[in-house]
Amino acid sequence: MIVILKSGESRRRKGKHMAETTPRYQDDLYDAVNGEWEKTAVIAPDKSRTGGFSDLADDVEDKLMADFAAVAAGTKPAPDAYFEEATKLYKRAADFTARDAAGIQPALERLAPLAAVSDLVAFNAQAADLATALFPFPFRGSVDPDMKDTSVNKYSLTGPSTILPDTTYYAADNEQGQHLLAIWTDMAKQVLAQTDLSAADQAAYLADTLAFDAEIAKHVKSSEEWADYPKAYNPQSFDEVAAQLGDFDFAGFTAATLPAKPETVIVGDPRFLKEFTTLFNAETFPAYKHWAYVLELLDSTSYLSESLRQLGGTYSRALSGSPEAPSQPKHAYRLANSFYAEPVGIYYGKTYFGETAKADVTALVEKMIATYKRRLANSDWLSQPTKDKAIIKLDKMVLKMGYPDQAHAIFAQLKVPAEADLLTTVITLAQIRHADNLVKLTKPVDRTEWAMPGHLVNACYDPSRNDITFPAAILQAPFYALDQTASQNLGGIGAVIAHEISHGFDNNGAQFDEFGNMNNWWQDADYAHFKELTQAMIDQFDGRETEAGKANGKLIVSENIADAGGLAAALETAKALPDYDGHEFFINWSRIWRQKARLELQKMFLAVDVHAPAKLRANVQPQNLADWYTTFDVQPGDGMYLAPDQRITIW
Repeated sequence: MIVILKSGESRRRKGKHMAETTPRYQDDLYDAVNGEWEKTAVIAPDKSRTGGFSDLADDVEDKLMADFAAVAAGTKPAPDAYFEEATKLYKRAADFTARDAAGIQPALERLAPLAAVSDLVAFNAQAADLATALFPFPFRGSVDPDMKDTSVNKYSLTGPSTILPDTTYYAADNEQGQHLLAIWTDMAKQVLAQTDLSAADQAAYLADTLAFDAEIAKHVKSSEEWADYPKAYNPQSFDEVAAQLGDFDFAGFTAATLPAKPETVIVGDPRFLKEFTTLFNAETFPAYKHWAYVLELLDSTSYLSESLRQLGGTYSRALSGSPEAPSQPKHAYRLANSFYAEPVGIYYGKTYFGETAKADVTALVEKMIATYKRRLANSDWLSQPTKDKAIIKLDKMVLKMGYPDQAHAIFAQLKVPAEADLLTTVITLAQIRHADNLVKLTKPVDRTEWAMPGHLVNACYDPSRNDITFPAAILQAPFYALDQTASQNLGGIGAVIAHEISHGFDNNGAQFDEFGNMNNWWQDADYAHFKELTQAMIDQFDGRETEAGKANGKLIVSENIADAGGLAAALETAKALPDYDGHEFFINWSRIWRQKARLELQKMFLAVDVHAPAKLRANVQPQNLADWYTTFDVQPGDGMYLAPDQRITIW
């Protein structure tokens, strides 16, 4: 039995020590549910966090690592041809005897074509070959569905990434950015010292890399800006784009790398393109080349000797706070998984998930959609025309449950080359994937593609396809289990399911119609009110203090809208049950966000992650629901009390 104490009762019934160490649900739901666990939870030395999603992911990884090791050792047959090919990559990655013997040489051989390019004229002549070889470029191009007509693919162009996680790290007063860049610089120095470059060249390459990176940061979007992804849709004509790329031969480049000339290019960041010639021109070309060389060298360390793998991971460990690198077997598994994720996920789903759970959760999704329809129909602020359009979008939403029936054709092409070193092997496989992406330019969008593999502990909504994906791996306790009560399951996976449905109607998803096209289906007055509610959600989270700093309400608003809608819809569904238990519902909602993370990771996530910190996700949204107050007798003065006029209801 769960005893819910009224305001002030805890201090009357308990001693001072207990009152201080055991928070009441009314004061801090997250700490009341997870506080004792957090005191003793241990983060593994090769990890940056534990709890919730992370624990489930660790369990999945342990199972699959054991399977890979058994297949590699010959004690278990490969379940299919894909797994057999993945095991070849696993074995090559795990062969550190060969990797240590080769040392840095594979990277130097790879970098030779880039190092030989003398100037911008020579670069233009070889740009297609260099891009096909996957060297870093001063811009990034890919083929993606057209946001306004998602039946067709278009060529998209964005700027390169920065060394630091976000442009905000480059502010003069950002001490964390300065600290991280110093770690990166020291790591780069040590790796460069093992190349065949002279000491003077090593210094010049590093200085140019840092200068070019600092220049990139002046021209590309921040994470907050990217969070508004409809603003990444800026179609421009081929000639407009080519003109802004200055002396770079865009016409020659695309003719050699694409299956057809892209008459329209989708520009993700117009400011970057407009300012491109400031970053990249004949004068800055040497700095670009040195930047590309150093970045590619550092990326290559993951596939070289053990000492270089350890050294090259220094910066990423500083970002996450993890003291140790993953073990060699774990590194080998993760590399194999990165290329063969979909077929590995199918194997996981068939082996560890099962049809009974899949059918049960599918029924739960359908029940949640029915709840959502009722909530839309009963909305007190939407007009009938907008309600009708929203319900049409909901009816057209595609469900992808557990894992796909079969792997896509690209995985049959991913053949591990014989007698190649690991770096060459990885580049060969990556080139196959890159070519597969570019060839889509002349093909219709394949809506059967899955955004996530079956063994990923996550879920997602894709606005361009209007589909929701629930991998098998997330469909386990505490999110979901056949032996949990219905109220617990609805507070866990039910809220997650409804969260993904809500993404179809968050500040981004609301701008896409039932076919995934960016299209205004709203009545003007309704959309104006929705924007007011969105701003209220931004304000509710903005500036909230966490252990790592203040939350950015604008960066995390889409996920918070989805959390609010998801929790409300799951609660309504649960309340219709004959055995509904509100305590179990809210407690399991808090339990699924259980997390203990290293401070370095928390700081990075505050800057770049569109999700609110775990404790805020657990605590803030219940306060917007009237049932929270009646279930736990939450009164004014309690830590989890929010005045009625401050509570936000959107969906």
